Amino acid sequence: MNLLIEKGLMFGNLIPVVSPVLVERYNRALKRLTGAQTKLTDFHIDISGYSPEIGDELGDDLYLNHQGVNRQFILLTTEQKTAPLLNTKFSTSRGILRQFIEANEAQLFALTARDAVAGELVNSVFAMNTPARLLDVGQVTIEADTTDGAVAAAEELGGMIDRFMAEEDAWHDDVLIAQMIGLAKDTGDITRNPLHLTFETFDQSNFWTAHFGGVYLFRDVAEPAAIAMAGAGALDGLRMDAVLGGDQRSAIAQFLKVNDLAEPIIEARGIDSAAILRQKMDFIVADVAASLGEDLTGASRRTLRTLGRKHYDALPEAWRGLADLVRWAEDGGPWPRIDSEHPAYFYTLRAKAHKDADLVNMLLAELAPMDVRQLFICHKDAFYAAYASWPEAKQAYVAEFLSTEYQVDKAGTRDALFGHEAPMEEPAGTGPQPDIIDRVGPWGAVRRGR
Repeated sequence: MNLLIEKGLMFGNLIPVVSPVLVERYNRALKRLTGAQTKLTDFHIDISGYSPEIGDELGDDLYLNHQGVNRQFILLTTEQKTAPLLNTKFSTSRGILRQFIEANEAQLFALTARDAVAGELVNSVFAMNTPARLLDVGQVTIEADTTDGAVAAAEELGGMIDRFMAEEDAWHDDVLIAQMIGLAKDTGDITRNPLHLTFETFDQSNFWTAHFGGVYLFRDVAEPAAIAMAGAGALDGLRMDAVLGGDQRSAIAQFLKVNDLAEPIIEARGIDSAAILRQKMDFIVADVAASLGEDLTGASRRTLRTLGRKHYDALPEAWRGLADLVRWAEDGGPWPRIDSEHPAYFYTLRAKAHKDADLVNMLLAELAPMDVRQLFICHKDAFYAAYASWPEAKQAYVAEFLSTEYQVDKAGTRDALFGHEAPMEEPAGTGPQPDIIDRVGPWGAVRRGR
């Protein structure tokens, strides 16, 4: 993994903690949450305050995420909102943390100027020991405060102030006044500088979890389903009408279709669909060439085309299906029959524009693992696991490609691959011609748009 680290593709964008003051604050928060402390004088943290160096020191990569549920966090700075989340157990966790930081940014900026903020993503599940527990994950709330309890003290003081203002004899209540003065010494003037954090409740209807070999749970859709990448047997005891294994391609394709969750890349508006499919073909050629011992150092697209011709007989059906689709899109070749059992099928899809688009793209990335760019963007845990098993030539090629082609313009690449344009309205009285819209394949009605 060293090559990925060197190129900023792993542990990238972590927040450095080098100040003795910040280390001391971190230790206070860490002791409050876990009872442990670090002896390190500098380290890096992710959005939740997890440090891979401290995880290595403690021999526990889940020291802030015991049992893989109810993730705890330590905030030293609001800059953590841009950092990744490492050792992800639930796909929603980073988004929840970022929303919390952004919703309370001014308050957190003031609080972290003098102390660390420690907290937890809380739900009713304390251990994911059986698949049935997945259905108990419904909502997540955040609990957080400074290590010295400034937020709780401010709320208590606020209640006292309300009481003082409302009660007629409060001016004569020496005990109440003394308590207010004592708390104000710690909180400051909360009437001018309120210390209040907004704690929202976050819905967990649809999510991915690393538990049970990786599970995609969709409950807030027309026809709910759970998809277990380790096989449907991994979810024995889960009471849902549809429990699918990652190898049940047709059933997954039908699930995506009936819930209107995915669309063919070739139909998507505002993108160069043929170029995207050609890039996927290059990734497949690189996979085959590396497995056959080819040197991919400095491999360009021309190099990969040459290798594709050289090893044509070894190229898998997924490559051939994509080639047929590109030929149809660009040169008017015959319409390729690519059904859900075809190895190329999931390479031809992307999520539609809806609230769970990232989750669907994550699922599609895992179902089309040779598309290393999508795997890296949408499912880093699966990418890192796959990377460790690749030949050295493929590791070097992928690391170089991602660092030169993706890292230089992350937002632009993501928009080109997964962005959605607003649909154009049809003028009154017009519509797609029947001879085009009736050409329906596994992607639905397909327009060539030439």
